[in-house]
Amino acid sequence: MPGPKDLDPSSSPRAMIGAELRHARERMGLSQEQLGQVLFVSGSFIGQLEAGTRRMQPEYARLLDEALDTGDFFARNCVAAAKSQYPEHFAEAAEAEAQATEIREYAPLLIPGLLQTPEYARAVFRAYRPTESEKKIDDLVATRMERAALLDDPTDLLLWVVIDEAALRRVTGDRAVMTAAVHHLADEARRHRAIVQVLPFEAGAHAAMEGPIRLMDFVDAPPLVYSEGVGTGRLEDDPTTVRQRRRTFELLTACALSPANSLVLLDAVAQDYAHEKHP
Repeated sequence: MPGPKDLDPSSSPRAMIGAELRHARERMGLSQEQLGQVLFVSGSFIGQLEAGTRRMQPEYARLLDEALDTGDFFARNCVAAAKSQYPEHFAEAAEAEAQATEIREYAPLLIPGLLQTPEYARAVFRAYRPTESEKKIDDLVATRMERAALLDDPTDLLLWVVIDEAALRRVTGDRAVMTAAVHHLADEARRHRAIVQVLPFEAGAHAAMEGPIRLMDFVDAPPLVYSEGVGTGRLEDDPTTVRQRRRTFELLTACALSPANSLVLLDAVAQDYAHEKHP
């Protein structure tokens, strides 16, 4: 079995803390499971902290400093690692997303962030924040577009999305915005930057009617599932929860149109918007 991947401490404060945590734990001769017992968490959680896929919270930092005899190193540095350009409820998920090797997502209500156009993203943010300044909306759109850089090299990330037809039919912005957004979605699929399936209305009841799903897999850390609501979000690594969500996603792919037939529907929806035939 290959050893853990070397972290680049210069890549981010979180990577630096993860590298130092691994070094301090190994210096004390503790396994991830043994150190996890001190924090009342799983060994896999310690592995995620070391891999930089989970954010270190202040209460954990204090316990780690005591257990690993590191003075106040982790307590001081976890503050810097916690700074993020993303909303608090999504920050940890976005940072984990950047290190994922595979992302599987079901989007019931809107086009996934990694596949949005700037105009579509602007319409979404303006709906969320109707009184926000243009400067703030510009910053939010720029941040979202930066996330899409993860798809620049599709060999580094497998993105597989199932999009509900409802997300394509809801006019977000205006018809011109939707025409470009759906065209962009189809183009990304044709360029093999993502696997895209559409769950059509005719599929009827399905396994994920309760909400969106996002599964993330990593090279040297356990998989995560991200659950999101209005202004809330939670990452989970519980194996049973991850397994159940993965099975739900598999059921969705079975109910959805094939990638080829999904492209046919995407092209038809874009044409409807372009010619104002959308109901």
